[in-house]
Amino acid sequence: MQPAGRLLPVITAIFVTSLLTANIIAVKLIAIGGVVLPAGVVVFPLSYLFGDVLTEVYGYAQSRRVIWLGFFCNLLMVVAIWIGGVLPAPAFWDGQAAYTRILGFTPTLLGASFVAYLIGEFANSLILAKLKVATKGRWLWSRTISSTVVGQGLDSAVFITLAFANSGTPDLGGLILAQWAFKSAYEIIATPFTYLIVNALKRLEGIDTFDYQTDFNPLALAQ
Repeated sequence: MQPAGRLLPVITAIFVTSLLTANIIAVKLIAIGGVVLPAGVVVFPLSYLFGDVLTEVYGYAQSRRVIWLGFFCNLLMVVAIWIGGVLPAPAFWDGQAAYTRILGFTPTLLGASFVAYLIGEFANSLILAKLKVATKGRWLWSRTISSTVVGQGLDSAVFITLAFANSGTPDLGGLILAQWAFKSAYEIIATPFTYLIVNALKRLEGIDTFDYQTDFNPLALAQ
């Protein structure tokens, strides 16, 4: 098995922090060029960028562990926020409505978010790992952009469809396209940054993993 690398915890921490931050701030809506998006799009694409870095440098098996770690960290955060919301507050505290409004999660949105995250992240990592083998490690830009376009597309489509299909929200296709386009453009613009991180990590860690014989089952955590 390829050694993990001493900087893997740093990349993992950034990945998980990006994910949790995006989910917390997603309640705020922003308008960019007339397009309304959740504020989470400001930081959520970083989870894909660092997901690309994880797979490119450390391989799919390590990336799979980090994806699941992010899932369970997110679950822990949600449970903690829910418990904090239902516990009784002192009579002088008047912030319960604001707490519930900002940090409350509806089961539908929560379930949609979890499913979309797993599908999008695993698709992103799988495609990048397969393309790395197919291209013999060349053309990093083609792998990061291709994997992100597919992963972000699936994430946006699954989340918006599951979350809003029965809500009467008009133009679901437009919402999906807007989120997908913004996130994909984010990744393309950040490509030089991705190159910088990947090249630095490969040099410092002495690691450049190719998934020739990897089990790509998302549940095969033991590998």
